[in-house]
Amino acid sequence: MSDNAGKLITIFGGSGFVGRQVVQELARQGYRIRVAVRRPDLAGDVKPLGGVGQILPIQANVRYPESVIRAVRGSDIVINLTGILSEGGKQRFDTVQNVGAKNVAEAAKVAGVKTLVHMSAIGANKQAQSAYARSKALGEEAVFTQFPDAIIIRPSVIFGLDDGFFNLFGAISRLSPILPLVGGKTKMQPIYVGDVAEAFAVAANGGVKGGKIYEIGGPQTQTMRELMERLLIETGRNNLLLPVPNPIAKLIGSMLQILPNPWLTADQVTLLQHDNVVSDEAKQQKRTLSAFGVEPTTMAAILPTYMWRFKKNGQYEENMPTVN
Repeated sequence: MSDNAGKLITIFGGSGFVGRQVVQELARQGYRIRVAVRRPDLAGDVKPLGGVGQILPIQANVRYPESVIRAVRGSDIVINLTGILSEGGKQRFDTVQNVGAKNVAEAAKVAGVKTLVHMSAIGANKQAQSAYARSKALGEEAVFTQFPDAIIIRPSVIFGLDDGFFNLFGAISRLSPILPLVGGKTKMQPIYVGDVAEAFAVAANGGVKGGKIYEIGGPQTQTMRELMERLLIETGRNNLLLPVPNPIAKLIGSMLQILPNPWLTADQVTLLQHDNVVSDEAKQQKRTLSAFGVEPTTMAAILPTYMWRFKKNGQYEENMPTVN
């Protein structure tokens, strides 16, 4: 029996894109897992990621301290993966990524939790023009104030089967002959979701020092334009890459952001004006993926496994007969 069999982990946001991978990784290691989400009735798909009764979705909303306190009660480890890319209704950057982060950290401290791991994002900065980046930085500060030994992990853009990056632009490329290019010169360091999950598992197991912020990215740094060119190669498409000036992109984003799930917002345009890569300071201080002992996975190894869906003939593209 695993040494972790009696230990309980509460994972906020455990039903999301990153969350499911983290849950699966920790379930394999024998932990009992509470998946704290706003709608547990919609999170039943996390249960098969572990053994019978090993994973339990429970109701919690990081905006409400009482529900957070209930969720962490009796936990040995707490992981907070909650975050939003755009605002809508009561889901605001500050309430989720700042106040919500504080609520989780405070509840973990009061409950006597041994380890707290918090997900932030590369680019978090209290002086940033982007509200998203500011709220992430304020959340980090709130976490350390309540839980000084917390481990904070800042990933770059995350890719994988259900990602919101390559899948989004792949869908656009299928619908339109033109692929809008915002922030074409901005550098990114995409990291595979499986590597992110492994890093969180290492942190949960005490494999890295607490009280620090770690920045993790993949093995390749490419510009937004280069990533879109890679996407077109993977999908076998020849869409026109049309650079969109920032003022026009902000105008488009401000109109689209009123939609339930906008593909672009004005705040995201602001974010795209800044590189999203591991900082030189983090490299010098060894606060990168190498600290977790994780070997980064290349985009070339993963993208073909799911980008085929955006090819003209899907998975049958390579087997289509040649017409003379």
